[in-house]
Amino acid sequence: QLGEDIRSDKVVITTIVDGFTNPNEADDYVAEEDFDEFDAEDDDDGKGGSKALTKKLEELKKEAMSRFDLMREYFEKIHKIYDREGYGTPAYIKTQRLLSDELMSIRFTAKTIEKLCDMVRHQVDDVRKRERELRRIIVDKCGYPQAQFIADFSGRDKHHNKVASHLLDLKWIEKQAAAGKPWSATMGRHIPPVQELQQRLIDLQSKVVVPLDQLKDINKRMNEGEYASRAAKKEMIEANLRLVISIAKKYTNRGLQFLDLIQEGNIGLMKAVDKFEYRRGYKFSTYATWWIRQAITRSIADQARTIRIPVHMIETINKMNRISRQHLQEFGYEPDASVLAERMEIPEDKIRKIMKIAKEPISMETPIGDDDDSHLGDFIEDGANTAPMEAAMQAGLRDVVKDILDSLTPREAKVLRMRFGIEMTNDHTLEEVGKQFDVTRERIRQIEAKALRKLKHPSRSDKLRSFTDNL
Repeated sequence: QLGEDIRSDKVVITTIVDGFTNPNEADDYVAEEDFDEFDAEDDDDGKGGSKALTKKLEELKKEAMSRFDLMREYFEKIHKIYDREGYGTPAYIKTQRLLSDELMSIRFTAKTIEKLCDMVRHQVDDVRKRERELRRIIVDKCGYPQAQFIADFSGRDKHHNKVASHLLDLKWIEKQAAAGKPWSATMGRHIPPVQELQQRLIDLQSKVVVPLDQLKDINKRMNEGEYASRAAKKEMIEANLRLVISIAKKYTNRGLQFLDLIQEGNIGLMKAVDKFEYRRGYKFSTYATWWIRQAITRSIADQARTIRIPVHMIETINKMNRISRQHLQEFGYEPDASVLAERMEIPEDKIRKIMKIAKEPISMETPIGDDDDSHLGDFIEDGANTAPMEAAMQAGLRDVVKDILDSLTPREAKVLRMRFGIEMTNDHTLEEVGKQFDVTRERIRQIEAKALRKLKHPSRSDKLRSFTDNL
């Protein structure tokens, strides 16, 4: 299935195969994810192409497909030998060894190995599920002795000596049903489900072309190997953490925090442990250094800016900054867009676009100070809300105005409220107020003038003077 997916380009070869164990056979390729150089014609997505990379990937795909085809032939041959002669014959062992050697010559990626291991685990889980179902029917429902069931179906007696197993014997249940034992009558009623479960186990054994007890042993050794591999990888990672820190120190002040650089470097270190090939003759520290640097530089390019900028644009920005610094040193002031356009031989409108792109957004969560308790957002004024001091002054002014208006006659107070829109949505004209009181506009003007003269009295005006002093 993997070979067909690669042949039809459903998956990229580098997601399945890392290389080959023989250094003379297409093992000098560069994985697509390893390639960290960009052509000058880098596009806006930052996906620079490489003819050399494409050629080596094609060579890797061609070599891998030839090996997959050969392994398919070996597996089909094993299947025919198994169906014709059974397991363990000289022809079976010879073909199995050829298949194993060919399989071991391919360095699969960590994800592919995990998928293959999951496939074996799933098959063993399926076997155990059928065995549990057989036990439930034969022991729990039919009353067959459990110790005898284990001996008959596991192929081992109580002394762990090897005996004939009846796990795949379709006639066993029929013999037990006719044996005249206490459980025979019940077994006679359960012959179809038991034989159905046994047939599924037979089909599974025919599919994997190894006995089921051998499949379980393979799964056991695989789990032991995975445990040992995880322990070894953990030890290698922990032994090289200082290497990550020493490399991360060289990339500080480039847009990422130091701890983030270490974290990205650790990811590169873990990838180096997964991909390290000791047969090539390189020291692990040399190999890991490249992966750590690659992971850190990639993270800086992808995460240092909130809005990612293509690599070719970053090069243009760096060139513009360099020319700007030179101009500042020569003339004592920074150049404007027209000067930069002349020196860089780029249209002025494009220079302005580049200058806009070069501006870096600042996070509101940027820590301020040494204790990291405060952030930049804490010091930015909120223009949508009223300042506490201003809100207090407005509340005080509102209370004083209400008290002063209450000291006037009700008619005078209402006229002033309507004329100036106090405690109302809008103010009113003399004519509108006159209609409200059913008097002329001239009479309203007189009432308003009289009320304002009262407000100018020191007993009332002094209360408002403190607010005018703070304006």
